[in-house]
Amino acid sequence: MRCCVEQFGVLDYAEGLRLQRERVAARKARAIPDTLLLLEHPHVYTLGRNARKENLLISPEQLAARGAQVFEIDRGGDVTYHGPGQLVGYPILDLAQHRRDIAWYMRSLEEVLIGVAGECGIEAGRLSGAPGVWVGNAKLAAMGVHISRWVTSHGFAFNVNTDLRYFDWIVPCGLRDKGVTSLQKLLGQRVEMDEVAEKVVRRFGEVFGLEIEAPLAAQGLGNCENSAS
Repeated sequence: MRCCVEQFGVLDYAEGLRLQRERVAARKARAIPDTLLLLEHPHVYTLGRNARKENLLISPEQLAARGAQVFEIDRGGDVTYHGPGQLVGYPILDLAQHRRDIAWYMRSLEEVLIGVAGECGIEAGRLSGAPGVWVGNAKLAAMGVHISRWVTSHGFAFNVNTDLRYFDWIVPCGLRDKGVTSLQKLLGQRVEMDEVAEKVVRRFGEVFGLEIEAPLAAQGLGNCENSAS
């Protein structure tokens, strides 16, 4: 099976949602193969289906004054932050072509990023009862997904060079006794985002058994269109 990779750089969150919906509809129609969108967002806070409003520690108006938007969305999970320096991945996979098992899918996404962290010299792993990728009690990557007719959307947020101060205004993922971290913090230096993205793409293909196509420019579907497998 094939997988198209589309890399967009920094993309407004609303535009990211639009692209996901477009790709999900195309995947359901078998018009495109499995697809992985990789991008960064400007400062934004998202509240999943299970989010508690009190986990926003200041009001949306105060967050807006600090240059951050707030969105309520249909993924699982609580509140999280996206921003520059964070690699966001939106896999659009037809699990009917892989394995109809949401727990397996989540573990597989975690496996991708645990492997990437290891390549960067970081020993990361899982934490019982708390999805994502962890280094001790600090979350390195958050996860929240939505699945419709076994086609996935939303995905993961991998803290590479993320400004972690933006997490101070929320209770990340609703976990009051846990922290957040980044590759930059753990390694003591900035990390090349393109190198991390390259590792993510390669690991993603290995874990999900997909033949990865070269990343496409952010100009529509390119040669993904009408090429489902």
